[in-house]
Amino acid sequence: MKRWTKLMVGAAAIALATAGCAGSGGTDSSNEQKAGQPRTLTVWLMNGSAPATLTDALNKEFEQKHDGVTVKYEVQEWNGIQDKLTTALASQNPPDVIELGNTQAPAFASEGVLTDLSKDVDKLNGGQWLASLKASGEWDGKQYSTPFYAANRMVIYRTDMFQQAGVTPPTSRAEWLAAIGKLKAKFGKDKQFQPLYLPGQNWYALLSFIYDEGGDIAEKSGNDFTATVDSDQAKAGLEFYKQLVDASGTTAPKDNDEQNPEQAGIYGQGKVAMMIALPWEVDTAAKNNAAIKEKTSAFPIPSRNAGETAPVFQGGSNLAVPVNSKNADLAKAYLALILSEKYQSQFAEAGMVPGASTDLSALDANPVSKAMADASKNGKSVPATPKWATIEAGQNPLKDMLTAYLTGAKDIDTATADANKALDAAFSG
Repeated sequence: MKRWTKLMVGAAAIALATAGCAGSGGTDSSNEQKAGQPRTLTVWLMNGSAPATLTDALNKEFEQKHDGVTVKYEVQEWNGIQDKLTTALASQNPPDVIELGNTQAPAFASEGVLTDLSKDVDKLNGGQWLASLKASGEWDGKQYSTPFYAANRMVIYRTDMFQQAGVTPPTSRAEWLAAIGKLKAKFGKDKQFQPLYLPGQNWYALLSFIYDEGGDIAEKSGNDFTATVDSDQAKAGLEFYKQLVDASGTTAPKDNDEQNPEQAGIYGQGKVAMMIALPWEVDTAAKNNAAIKEKTSAFPIPSRNAGETAPVFQGGSNLAVPVNSKNADLAKAYLALILSEKYQSQFAEAGMVPGASTDLSALDANPVSKAMADASKNGKSVPATPKWATIEAGQNPLKDMLTAYLTGAKDIDTATADANKALDAAFSG
């Protein structure tokens, strides 16, 4: 489920603009086929998105409810999916239901290759949708994709180290910094120990601190975005990031992110008390150290306001109906079923934040997934612009800003001003 952090909308998407795509309404195949005539609904979901037990039951129920319909369920790989979707959506015979990374959705919507679902929101359990994923599916005032599922970061920690240092999970930034100090006092004689492993370019974590200060990456006007990382609020978030780095004395590189080197592997070595991470990184850490899983729990990223959790970047997947689908009516019915409480609750049982359900009780069974669920109630998305995925996959100005400030190459005013200029250029490019 890491995949949405690596998705990009590259030059291949440009081909959509010249592919002779249809408008935004979708095709009602009931006008083309006689009642009862065999029909095939093609569904593309991504590898790892839904347990086989769920999709098997879902597809069986759908076929039973729709006489003569066969669901052609095809699991796709994230690697290469951008080009595959670009080609499929530009054709006259695309799949009928597709899964998109939430950073992909605005680009495809803006190209006119997705069906407008605005009038169907209520039928698709819209009252239960995650606000962050709903926003990523909107374009030009219309809804082109629905939430599917999501995940967000939290602070994963060693319960045994916390206990030995007399530390309890912090509920404010001040308590978090104090906990770092206590952990250093207890284990600091070990030169390999780190109370918090925090790479210099974990911009997902930075977003929480910026959001918590009341700031954001950009502000929206119509379909346009203007960067705001040079605001006082964004600077305050960046300053707190540096406070954490300095207080922890982390040896993580300041010029790379949490995947280089893989932070879960560092945590798994047993010398790190905390990391800001996604829930499945615990399993990654346990690959070479199975015992660490039993010693691990999590808490939401604390807010500067005591007793509150900081807002979090929420990544995930959306569902959409290609505009050239020959079975738009069936596709919408399929979305209604998969977004129903019956199946959304099963996503929670599988450890994901369901995109169309407010019942997260199934996530309470595991302390790590519970922390994710608690934080998810305050989730936000990156700017819903077709440009964002390219920004994220390319020379991300937020990463450059972090490295420049943390290394002292630039002061905070210069670092944020340069990042703001780079983001504005990307938004309008």
